[in-house]
Amino acid sequence: MAPSFEIGVISDTHGRLRAEAILALEGCDVIFHAGDVCGPLIVPQLAELAPCHAVAGNCDDDDSLPLTALQVFAGLRVLVHHGHLPVDEAAFRPDIVITGHTHVPKIEQAGDVLRLNPGSAGPRRFNLPVTVARITVRQGRARARLIPLDVP
Repeated sequence: MAPSFEIGVISDTHGRLRAEAILALEGCDVIFHAGDVCGPLIVPQLAELAPCHAVAGNCDDDDSLPLTALQVFAGLRVLVHHGHLPVDEAAFRPDIVITGHTHVPKIEQAGDVLRLNPGSAGPRRFNLPVTVARITVRQGRARARLIPLDVP
């Protein structure tokens, strides 16, 4: 069996990094945070698990966070943005697009592009689940799954 590459995806922590989220992301090769980080310790804590790339959301005031990030992992172009501002995604030619903002977890295959919103991993909002996601890349193909966090 070919080796796989694990991408961890988290969003909308709003200053709260739950222990359950850390456990769900253990063993990832890289982690993407899709915005609304809202705390200076979140990205460094995630970076203890794996290299972490984060973008700014509408609630972030950290000028060091970019609005978009494009990284290539396991041969796939991964575009990350929060989703609160218009982005010409096609200009990036992504294989995977990761957004946050809505707090609604969603996986969608749109033609050749895998679209993922991991939902919110921070304080519970409305009646939405608290979730993160993982993408497994094997033989150039990406498969995403949502991971509900068992939190009160």
